[in-house]
Amino acid sequence: MRILYIDCGMGAAGDMFAGALYDLLEDEQKQEFLDIFNGLNLSGVEIIPEVTSKCGINGIDFIVKVNDEIEGDHEKDHVNNIKHHNHDHYCYHHHHDHEHCHHDHKHRHSHDHYNHNHRGEHGHYYGNDNEHNDGHSHNHNHNHKHHHVHRSMQEVENIISDFNLSHDIKNDIINIYKIIAQAESESHGVPVTDIHFHEVGTMDAIVDITAVCILLRILKIDKIIASPIHVGSGSVYCDHGILPVPAPATANILRDIPIYGGEIKGELCTPTGAALLKYFVDSFENMPVLKIKKVGYGHGKRDFAVMNSLRILLADSESDVGFATRNDPTDSVYVLSCNIDDMTAEEISFAIECFFSAGALDVYTIPLGMKKSRPGTLISLICNQESKDELIKLLFKHTSTIGIRENICNRYVLDRSFETLETPYGNIRNKIAQGYGVIREKLEYDDLATIAKQRNLSLTELKESLK
Repeated sequence: MRILYIDCGMGAAGDMFAGALYDLLEDEQKQEFLDIFNGLNLSGVEIIPEVTSKCGINGIDFIVKVNDEIEGDHEKDHVNNIKHHNHDHYCYHHHHDHEHCHHDHKHRHSHDHYNHNHRGEHGHYYGNDNEHNDGHSHNHNHNHKHHHVHRSMQEVENIISDFNLSHDIKNDIINIYKIIAQAESESHGVPVTDIHFHEVGTMDAIVDITAVCILLRILKIDKIIASPIHVGSGSVYCDHGILPVPAPATANILRDIPIYGGEIKGELCTPTGAALLKYFVDSFENMPVLKIKKVGYGHGKRDFAVMNSLRILLADSESDVGFATRNDPTDSVYVLSCNIDDMTAEEISFAIECFFSAGALDVYTIPLGMKKSRPGTLISLICNQESKDELIKLLFKHTSTIGIRENICNRYVLDRSFETLETPYGNIRNKIAQGYGVIREKLEYDDLATIAKQRNLSLTELKESLK
């Protein structure tokens, strides 16, 4: 079983999540990801997964450029221009480097000298708790390089719906965005339909969320576990004033999830990072027994005394390393079934091929005696939640049924792997299944059949000669 363990010791953000997952890919997978993303044809958007070093450790700084503007730079420039000003922006979404701020742009420069001397990892501006208003007044003229255009949640969904991606991936992206919008809605007491996202922040966040969803599909992960989340401490300057960390929207998202603070001042977990964790993580716990295959680092934008990175471990489960003693179900699966009495064998065979191609774990048929003494066929398929909706559509498309039954079953499975054996006849794959105190091995039928035909042997003769 392929497992991701996410170390949230320095919180989480969308760009850090995407960077760490990208760091786990093999070279050909990295090209596959870039090809998929470039195929979205997002006008004016560019991603640059750049290898950088923090505390001597290489990782990925996942850079997003929107109209040649790097995520967060417009906020950084803006603060440099209006430093020591009490800026009257109305922010529905706390701008997370690339997150989404609704700007009600009325520049009332009351020159309160809030000293925004740190830039938050994700676009908030942090001041020192001992800093105060010095009462000075200044005249500053400044121009904004970015346009203040805003999008509603419906407009965001329309953008995502146009992506050249599978229905399941688009559904994941929209659902994650809805988690953020709902949290902001609860924080500010306004309907989700009234939430509007700043144009630049919208695209940055969509890119990070989309990247994470695509990367997880490429990695083909069976289970995701995360540590309790370090959210940071202190205060964050936002357009409503000075807010505690975690910010209200982040706190709403992280309900029922284990979090903790610490001595590091600043917002370590952003709304986007929190929403990605809430949506994808199966459990939050200390690291279980794992066999690590690869480690990915997604570097953050700020520097602390501690390395500011999200670390993700790609690993095998404990049963792969000989510690399988549990008796609980490994996972849950869906069983979709329907009864058919008016399809030919050829039509049923074609339908089964389509189900396997769409991600069915198994498909089987059972002969039935149906009403009016008609012979019929029970068609059943087993699938994961990710492919269930698509398979339901295909069942209706490729069979004559007018109704489908669904059952959720706990499944106990042995962990499976392949090894290649060198034999006098050539290489043959050996399937290994282990866990729950047992190990089983079986030579791959397709390899045996190919060699048997080439050598004019029966399968029995070939197997005997290999002993």
